[in-house]
Amino acid sequence: MNYQHFTQVMDLGDGRNVTLETGKLAKQADGSVVVRLGDTMVMATVVSDKNADDGIDFLPLMVDYREMYAGAGRFPGGFFKREARPSENEILTCRLVDRALRPLFPDDYHANTIIQIQMISSDGENMPDALACLAASAAISVSDIPFNGPVSEVRIARINGAFVINPTISQLDEADLEMVIAGTSDSIVMVEGEMFEISEEEMLEAIKTAHEVIKRQIDAQNALASNIEKAKSKREYSHESDDEAILSTVKEVVYAPASAMTKEGIANKSIRGERLEAMKKELIEKLGKEVYDENKPMISRYFKATQKKAVRDAVLDTRKRLDGRDLNEIRPIWSEVNYLPGAHGSAIFTRGETQSLTTCTLGAARDEQMIDGAFVQGTSAFLLHYNFPAFSTGEARMPRSTSRREIGHGNLAFRALKGMISPENPYTIRVVSDILESNGSSSMATVCAGSLAMMDAGVQLEKPVAGIAMGLITDAETNRSAVLSDILGDEDFLGDMDFKIAGTKDGITAVQMDIKIDGLPYDILEQALTQAKDGRLHILGEMAKTLETPREEMKPNAPRLMRFSIDKEFIGAVIGSGGKVIQEMQAVTGTTISIEEVDNVGEVEIFGPTGDAVDKAFLTIKQITATPEVDEEYEATVKSIMDYGMFVEFLPTKEGLLHISEISHARIDKMEDAGFSKGDKVKVKLVGIDNKGRYKLSRKVLLPAPAKDEGSEE
Repeated sequence: MNYQHFTQVMDLGDGRNVTLETGKLAKQADGSVVVRLGDTMVMATVVSDKNADDGIDFLPLMVDYREMYAGAGRFPGGFFKREARPSENEILTCRLVDRALRPLFPDDYHANTIIQIQMISSDGENMPDALACLAASAAISVSDIPFNGPVSEVRIARINGAFVINPTISQLDEADLEMVIAGTSDSIVMVEGEMFEISEEEMLEAIKTAHEVIKRQIDAQNALASNIEKAKSKREYSHESDDEAILSTVKEVVYAPASAMTKEGIANKSIRGERLEAMKKELIEKLGKEVYDENKPMISRYFKATQKKAVRDAVLDTRKRLDGRDLNEIRPIWSEVNYLPGAHGSAIFTRGETQSLTTCTLGAARDEQMIDGAFVQGTSAFLLHYNFPAFSTGEARMPRSTSRREIGHGNLAFRALKGMISPENPYTIRVVSDILESNGSSSMATVCAGSLAMMDAGVQLEKPVAGIAMGLITDAETNRSAVLSDILGDEDFLGDMDFKIAGTKDGITAVQMDIKIDGLPYDILEQALTQAKDGRLHILGEMAKTLETPREEMKPNAPRLMRFSIDKEFIGAVIGSGGKVIQEMQAVTGTTISIEEVDNVGEVEIFGPTGDAVDKAFLTIKQITATPEVDEEYEATVKSIMDYGMFVEFLPTKEGLLHISEISHARIDKMEDAGFSKGDKVKVKLVGIDNKGRYKLSRKVLLPAPAKDEGSEE
């Protein structure tokens, strides 16, 4: 063995161990670590350039997470049979890791940095995404890349009232709370999760419980890194240049006007933008065009920093915000449903300068989304898609493929709403939110609009759901802070926290929190949760003015769907030879019919454009599966005519002989004299079933008996 190999083992507290390993794999990367829980293994590597590109004033960080099908003993789907672009689940994991790591790199570190994380083995139970951030942070820790970590993530769930760290995938089925929480040794930096109407106190308890395990994982990373020589001395860098004279000029030109603008309280985003452009023009004139062009990245950095400080100071001084609102004040709200007559359900939700136009479409089981990942397989009957076009912020930019941000915001709204859909809902549901205007909290506007659109479509939501984004401004020097309700886009950019909370009147259903500062005291977190609850209840009240409960009836253009069970023995009869029977039913009724055997029962779904079409198909299937009863009357169809009578179909797939002697009270010598042709309808009665299961039918018993002659004997 020609390499140094180090491991560190950490007990999760429930008998399971997490193992960190470095020095064996990917040794040419700046840092490489393999994390193992059970037989699930995740490898993370990090590589960072020694120098930053010219003109870069941010950290070009890329986090890539992939699940290798071979590690789960599976073949990839599709024609090429190889891993391709990342799935939505992989992208969501990338975002979880990125949001935890990014704030902890030095502000002036701008070198291109790539973190690649791979699930290289899976036992099918221990979830790899819960190990991804731990692996990535450990890889950075054993490298010489500057980093204000370590940081780690855990998944926490509450199962039967008890908190479980990094639960298995089967355990999650029983959970009423599931969150992924990231933190350093002394603070929480990221939270994301879903829950079933929990209280603010229960959420805080979960965060605190997770943080204790995170601290132990950070100790394990530090212990591992202590064995690596290069990790003891982080690389030196100089990615930013400074000029005190220019900084002084920027402060002179920008601070006072930015502070005055904040104190003025301008609600219109465009007007605020115009004021900032005026400050920039004045700054260029003051510095001179040549100086500005030569130092543009530096001046841009100074401008943003000065504006940020001016706004933050003004908010802390006046307890008023950029748009003039109080700290806990919600922007004006208006909403409307049934705006799009062709959609099954639609809603507009507008809060300030943020607007979502959302639709709800109802479909059948065949419309469910198939999930075929290396680790997770299955289907989803609820889909939510979030679109963020450039025009929503007044930008002229061609649309591209769905961004990671769009996938992440859509997933948050999806998690907020899905738990409130009634378990009795038979439909596949697709909700699409198109953001038409954006100035903060567009994902929470999606939650509100999605709730209204589903209720407009007649989807039985147990309770409406609303969402709100909370912000925070702090000043460590003066120990002042301000918690902001319903933040603007500018307040997100200039603030220290973006905390999105969605829920019903009775509790929280989804959260997403990102912290941009070191250390968030639990008392401030508690204040934010309490303030968010008040805001959420206010928003739910405004939504109720438009639509308070789901419509009892779906719209005329909405499809109808029916599900029911039949005995297993009838599945073949409903389908017919080569699918002939079911195909004919679909053609005649205009419906789509599917049958699946589940637990020795035939589960039938009928999906059609109208209720009448569905009812017609249902009646046909009921006739096919009906058991013929003696003495019952039936409307039969003549199928063939023989010399001794005719065979008629009195129930779908059920035929019997109507003997020539049972057609009429009058004697019929030849069938040609009976007056029936193939395809004619005839009313019959089932008078018997012989020991071979053959049906005996009669028509004459349904006809009036002939009158007796007056002279006949009684």
